[in-house]
Formats: sequence, structure tokens, C-alpha cells
Amino acid sequence: MTADLQKEKFIRMTTAPVGHLVSSLAVPSIISMLVSGIYNLADTFFVGQINTQSVAALGIVFSYMAIIQAIAFYFGQGSGNFISRALGSRHTDEAERMAAVGFFSSFITGCLIAVAGFFLMDPLLRFFGSTDTILPYAKDYYRFILLGTPFIMCCFTMNNQMRHQGNALLSMIGIASGAVLNVALDPILIFGFGMGIRGAGLATAISQAVSFTIMLSICGKKGGIRIRFGNFRPSWNTYREINAGGLPSLARQGLMSVAAICLNQTAATYGDEAVAAFSVVSRIAMLAGAAMIGYGQGFQPVCGFNYGAGRYDRVRSAFRHSLTVSTVYCLILAILGFIFAPGIVRVFRADDLEVIRIGTRILRYQCISFPLTGMVVMSNMYLQNIRKTIPAVIMATARQGLFFIPALFIGRALLGFLGIEIAQTVSDVCAFLLSIPLTLTALRAMGTER
Repeated sequence: MTADLQKEKFIRMTTAPVGHLVSSLAVPSIISMLVSGIYNLADTFFVGQINTQSVAALGIVFSYMAIIQAIAFYFGQGSGNFISRALGSRHTDEAERMAAVGFFSSFITGCLIAVAGFFLMDPLLRFFGSTDTILPYAKDYYRFILLGTPFIMCCFTMNNQMRHQGNALLSMIGIASGAVLNVALDPILIFGFGMGIRGAGLATAISQAVSFTIMLSICGKKGGIRIRFGNFRPSWNTYREINAGGLPSLARQGLMSVAAICLNQTAATYGDEAVAAFSVVSRIAMLAGAAMIGYGQGFQPVCGFNYGAGRYDRVRSAFRHSLTVSTVYCLILAILGFIFAPGIVRVFRADDLEVIRIGTRILRYQCISFPLTGMVVMSNMYLQNIRKTIPAVIMATARQGLFFIPALFIGRALLGFLGIEIAQTVSDVCAFLLSIPLTLTALRAMGTER
């Protein structure tokens, strides 16, 4: 990164109008999140043309995807948060070393996880909630996801690092390229080559390898930090910083995987249709939340830069702006989702009335609490970026762990299948209530501890 580009970026991040700055950084993130979300739905749509068990298999392997995403976010968010603060404090050399440590640590970890996954395939898939009828389809898909694991993890890691440098547009190019390629390859491999669900897995592996290549080649553009092996000098202090910034993401994404496993195991007792319905709704919910999360990702570099520069007034202003925009967005989407729930679910399994019936109820219950998630997500991102590790971990674990898992099992014990269907709604309400005191306390205290 040249001195002129660094200075130009610093001035922009610390002086430009906050609302405009967040929005301009958010647009590429929103697009990349939406493209990824559309890819997930397209994957589900094409696989849904095979059979119900194939759709359910996607939900089973999603638990594994959540695990590797959690670890990748740990390295990406942990290194990315440090990078944004280091650039805000004008410590470029430290930022370059951190970028290399985060990237190569993610790649090495991905290789080790993939090898272990091949040896433990059957027991892992059963642990993730696979039934005997779903298992053959899950294995066919899982094999290719394992091959792509190192690339998938590095893409998530680089995505987070690039966003925290204020280069969300470059990140979008890398992520979107792979997602578009994946959507194009799905019908070709699934139907054209007759590979079935194996085609969906191969499409994912190929597209992630392409994304990896593109992102690695452009990460040093527009004043960004280039990944160099010579900067890979891990140390205890480096990993301590990664842990401080990445632990909330690891907790959030890791518990998402645990929650998905618990949900699959619980839903499997009610049949393959129940597993498939939750699989469909989870991908619909991911797309619905994509733009909101993308907007939050536009807030993160603004928060990190200005916190590092001591501009706490701008951090507070950026948080209020982002919270308002995300809440209004979630409210509008919740209303539309509740009204059109049957038609939305029917797109993915039109010939399975039981999946449509169950999926419609699940989607409508989740729409009830969806407007509250803006506060939950923005609070977590804010606490994480100002290095409030413990409050950030608490918020990160709240929605998918602290409240969801107990709600799932208590709800089932008290209300049967209805309790499983409303578990996410109950969890969202509780997480929202928890976010208020944690966030207000941090906002009031910000700056006094320095």
C-alpha cells in the first residue's frame, strides 16, 4: 500500500459524512451477500428437482459448512478487525503481517479439516442429523465440499480482510464471480451430465476455487494489502489479537452449526419432509438477512477506522444510522415474507405438499421476529469491532446458542413439533432484549477507557 493511497483512505474514512460513507461501503457487500444468498437458493432450487432427500442432504451438509465458515470468520474477522484499527492508527506494517497470518492460518486449517472429514465421513454425517435415506445423497454432496474446504475458508477469510480495509468492491468481485459461476454450473452438472446432487457439490468446489484465485490476485489492488508468505510470521501476540477480534465470530458461526445439528437431529424424528422444510426455510432466511448483514459489513470498517483514530462521535453516529436502516429493511421484508410464505416455499418443492405445509408455518413464525434481528446483528458487529470481546461473544452466542438451543429442546418437550417451529422466534426476541443493555453500556463508556 503506497503512502498516498493510505493517507487518502484514512482521510475518507475519518472525515466523509457517516451515512454516505457506510452506504457506499455497504453496497458492494450487500451485492456480494445477495449473490451468495441467491446462489444458496439456486442450489436448493436445482437440487429440489431431484427429490426431497437431496434437499434434506443440503441441510445436513450445511452444518459442516457452518463449521468451516465459523473457523474462516475467526481468522478473517479476527485479523480484519486488527487490520482496520492498525490502518486507522497508521501502522501499515502490522496490518500486512496480520493479513498474512490470518490467510495462511486459514488455509492450513482448511487442509487439515478436509483430510479429517474424508476419514470420518459416515459418523460425521450421521452426527449432523442424517437419516439412513438421506445419507447416500449427503455423502455424494459432502465429498466435493471437502475437496473445496481450503478454498472456501480462504475466500471467507480474504472477504473479511478486504472489507475491513474498505475494499468491499474488490471483495464483491471475487465472491460474486464464484457465486455466478456456481449457479451456471449447477444445471449443467446436475442435469446435463446426469450427476445429480454430486453435480451440485462439484459446482460448489469449482466455483470456490475460482473465487479463491480471483480474490488472491486482486486483494492488493486499490491500496489494499497484498498477501505475502514472507509476512507470515505467527506469534503469540498475533493470535491473541486474532482471538480477541475473531472469537465472537467463531462463537456465532460455530453455534450456528451446533444449532443446525440439533435442529436436524430433532426434525429428523418427524421425517425427511421436516428436515427438507427447515433446509429450505434456512436458505430463504439467509437471503432475507443478506442485505442487512451486508449493510452491517459497510458499517464495520467505518467503526474500526474511526475507533482506531479516536473519533468516537463518528462511531456512535455510524451505529445509529446502520441500526435504523437495517430495522426498516427487516420490517418490510418480514411483512412480505409473512404474506407470500406459501408461494415462496412452493418454488423449491412444488410437488411435496407436506414440505410446503411445514415450511410455510416455519417461515411465518420467523417473519414475526425478523424486524428485531437488525438490532441483534448491528450490536454484535459494533461490540466486536471496538474489541469488547466478552460482550461481543455473549451477543454472538445469543441468537443461535444461548437462547435457540434451549428454546428448541424446551419447546419440543412442551409443545412437540410446534415448539421446534417457533424456537427461532423465541430466540430472536430474547437476543433482542439482551442486546439493549450490552450495547447502551458500551456506547456510553466508549472513549472513557482510553
